[in-house]
Amino acid sequence: MKVFEEDVRISGAGHEIRAKVLTPDGGGNRPALLLYSDIFQLTESTLRTCRRLAAAGFIVCVPEIYPRGELAGVALEFDDAGKQAGLAGAASMTTAEFDEDRVSTLDYLAAREDVTTLHVGGWCLGGHLAFRAAFDERVASTVCFYPTGLHNGSLGADTADSLSRAADVRGDLMIIFGSRDPHVPAGARAQIISALYEAGLEDLELHVYAGGEHAFMRDVGPRYDPALTDLGLAEAVSFLGGRSLR
Repeated sequence: MKVFEEDVRISGAGHEIRAKVLTPDGGGNRPALLLYSDIFQLTESTLRTCRRLAAAGFIVCVPEIYPRGELAGVALEFDDAGKQAGLAGAASMTTAEFDEDRVSTLDYLAAREDVTTLHVGGWCLGGHLAFRAAFDERVASTVCFYPTGLHNGSLGADTADSLSRAADVRGDLMIIFGSRDPHVPAGARAQIISALYEAGLEDLELHVYAGGEHAFMRDVGPRYDPALTDLGLAEAVSFLGGRSLR
């Protein structure tokens, strides 16, 4: 299926949020997927994955995660300088600002006449942001790919209360980890899973992909695993597309 792309500006609280919206060919009303990138923002690597998800039938909206300051509108390179800039961008944002931008983006999607239901996904830091988006009662289902910082509250300038608010998750939830992810090692995964169960989220879906490294879905660099990427996307499409609503 062909996919159409457009640049949009979403009104935030005193600023604009740049985003790409990818729409499947054929028109009609469709579910919307708010998709959060990793710290490098709207790279071509991220957009290639967004196109695959849009081709599966979703209206995909991928916003920049640093709409304030010097990184607004910047797609970072996958090198040490880009990594340090991305980490600095995260450190410049408070949890409240991340939440504020999420509400603005969901408001934008909810107001579109061609959107039926709201869903969320994300990778790495974006996986953590996706988890927080699941607190919004409008979100029907959420997929978090190797979310970082859930176990210790590491997100931005302050300590996020994400895991302690797990009971606030309103829709269906799936989390995909890589077994060789140093940012979410086995102990951190156990901590996350225990907290989710203790919060009453016993019907969530969990996957640990054997051999998966951090950022195994980023199709640039030595950690990329095409087979696990295909598996993760297939699981996500099935889950977000209705299997979670069984």
